[in-house]
Amino acid sequence: MAPKGERPRTIVLTLAYEGTNFLGWQRQKNARTVQAVLEDALQQILGKPVKVTGAGRTDSGVHAEAQVAHAAIRSAMPLKTLHRALNAVLPEDLLVLSLKTAPSNFHARYSATRKRYRYVIWNRPHRPLFDRTRLTYVSTPLDLKKMRQAARLLRGRHDFKAFHSAGRPARSTRRTLSSLTLRAQNGMLVIEAEADGFLYHMVRRIAGLLLEVGKGQWEPEVVRDLLAGKNSVIPPTAPAKGLCLAKIWYVKIKRR
Repeated sequence: MAPKGERPRTIVLTLAYEGTNFLGWQRQKNARTVQAVLEDALQQILGKPVKVTGAGRTDSGVHAEAQVAHAAIRSAMPLKTLHRALNAVLPEDLLVLSLKTAPSNFHARYSATRKRYRYVIWNRPHRPLFDRTRLTYVSTPLDLKKMRQAARLLRGRHDFKAFHSAGRPARSTRRTLSSLTLRAQNGMLVIEAEADGFLYHMVRRIAGLLLEVGKGQWEPEVVRDLLAGKNSVIPPTAPAKGLCLAKIWYVKIKRR
């Protein structure tokens, strides 16, 4: 342990998790969450409580390939040792991919400049088997051309209020959706969205809207009315299990 009074180090953790058996990121009473499991593991190793702050609060059932979190610790333990120790005690559905130090003013959420989410749809007549916990099953044939038309209308800086669920207040509902792509191959449809930030349920509602367009329930032009606040229809929220936090960009973190 570091001597008493030593200044804490800010550590940055890059995490991957299979979200099926987590009730989201944020610690909740009597619930298994990513934050709670990670904080408990750090306390077990370091012998004192540690608060971990994530880049975003993924929902129950949502996965992550590269979630980022930070914590201030008072310990002289080498990072390589701490990294090995964490992965030794964490459950098999949560993994620390990397661990490094950063300046004390680094913040996993507020220092982020851009995020990418991926939404995966199994679009075949029969349901998925081996990857069923990470895919949303849609048996109806989808019109990819119309879905891409709708996606083009969503790109750019807009007020995404229609894609924001109540429950998490936001100072502003304006976001810049810099990229929204759809890729289809062998019965799989992958939607990838990149933005300077995402509202609560925003990606799942974008996916829900595109699915309605793909099924022929809505026309692509509905996007214009939704973004202009002229449509009282709320885009459906697609299931959580198809969603994965894929990447987060930051200004370059100084290694120590």
